[in-house]
Order: sequence, then C-alpha cells, then structure tokens
Amino acid sequence: MTASLKETVGRYGIWSHELRSEAPDRRGELAEAAAELEELGYGAVWLGGSSTVDHAAPLIGATRRIVVGTSIQSVWQRDAATTAAGFLEVETAHPGRFVLGLGVSHGPLVQGYRRPYSAMVGYLDELDKAGVPADRRVLAALGPRMLGLAGDRAAGAVPYLVTPEHTARAREILGEQPLLAPEFKVILEPDPARARETARAYLARYLQLPNYTDNFLRLGFTETDIADGGSDQLIDAVFAWGDETRIRERITAFHEAGADHVALQVVTTNTDDTLPREEWRRLASLLG
Repeated sequence: MTASLKETVGRYGIWSHELRSEAPDRRGELAEAAAELEELGYGAVWLGGSSTVDHAAPLIGATRRIVVGTSIQSVWQRDAATTAAGFLEVETAHPGRFVLGLGVSHGPLVQGYRRPYSAMVGYLDELDKAGVPADRRVLAALGPRMLGLAGDRAAGAVPYLVTPEHTARAREILGEQPLLAPEFKVILEPDPARARETARAYLARYLQLPNYTDNFLRLGFTETDIADGGSDQLIDAVFAWGDETRIRERITAFHEAGADHVALQVVTTNTDDTLPREEWRRLASLLG
C-alpha cells in the first residue's frame, strides 16, 4: 500500500495554509482552487495550519483524484477517537483520497506539553484500535526517533522546514519503502535582496520554536545562522528563490537526496489568506 501511496501522490504537491480556511463564504473559492491544482498536475494538497479531516473533506469532494492530507494535525489538538471517526467517514465516502498527517507540535504552543514521542506512540496505538490503517497516515518527523517511528508505525514522513541534507538522513533512517515527502518553500522572485526579505519575514515565527532550531543545529547550522532572522546561508537552504532554472534545481535536489514527493509551499509578501493561484500556475509550468 505504501508504494501505491507514492504513486498516487506523485513527485509534487502543494502545501498550503490558505486552503484550510473555515470561512463559509470561501468554500466555493477553495473548492475551485483545489480542482485547478488537480488539473495542473499536482498529486497532493497538504493542508497546513493545524488542519483536520474537516478541512480536507470539502476539497476531496470537489476533486476527482488528488490526495488531500493534513500537514499536520497535532496530537494535542483532537483526541484519537474523534480523529479516527473522521478518517473512517471520509474514507467510506472517498476511498484512498485522504492521508492523515500527524505531528507533536511545539512546547511553546501547547499547554501541558510533555513527552512528545510517547504521546505520539500512544496516539498511534489508539488509532490502531479504532481501525485507522498505518499505511494511510504519515508523521511530521524531524529527529531520528520520530523518523524511525514514521517508518515503523506509519506510511512515512512529511518533514517540514528541512533541507536536502535532512532528506538524505531521513531516507537512511526510513529505508527504501516508506514515503518521504518533505515540505519546501518557494519564492518566485529573482532578486536576492527582495527574496531574502520575504523569506526572513516568513521564517521569523519558526525561529522561535525549538523543534526547528534544534533540527537546524543537527544539520550543521550554528547559533549565528539562527540569530537575527537567519543568515543568508540558512535562508538559501530552506527557501528556493531565483529564476526558473535555479528553483527547479533546488527542488530536484530533494529528489536526488531521496525524496519521493516534495510538498511545495509558495511564499509571497501577502499577509492574509489570499490564494497564490497565479504562483501555483507558474510553479506547475516550471516543473513541466
């Protein structure tokens, strides 16, 4: 089943927090956008912003084949029984179209945060009992222990805010079979100063979260790289920017490092939930 999931999601998907809007007056717009992403050839839509199956279901209903996944639902956000019920409902209506992406979030964001690895193991145990199959869930794994769990107890991993070097290490830990689908941020801007300014504004929130900064340090970055909005070296490692050739090469580096699928997040200067539909079209054309 894992191989089938790899085939279904293909090589590229879109990661988007904008598509998880709960506003009733935007449902038509979101459905139309998801249908266009399917037509553009993307294999999956990954919903950011602590999404759940409730955000995914309308997009699945508006499309024919594209996979919709949570990237991610926090294990602290919704209990396993409720999650399983939602999964089984959408699976009955649309078999094979939903992937449950799970993560442990971050200590500064969760009251009562404790033993995240153990919390994930317990959550997966409950999902097993409720009938949610392991090959239809993925973990937002960064460190070695969680990556190992993603290979043993899920279909694979959907690491966020990583580099090709992390992907190579993750593939070694996971082995060949599990799905490895890192998220990667793209800025369709050729000017280095403007691109890095946009990147730093977006990255700022993540540099306050130890799970990400600890991972950067494991990858060989220094405290200096993490300080003051991020060094040019860090920015250029976790964002693709530049002309089409440069961006394509940066994305290809993830596949060469062992990724099966890359979840591409378009980052713009917009500070609201405007859908970057023109940028998604340009990116699809670039990927060819």
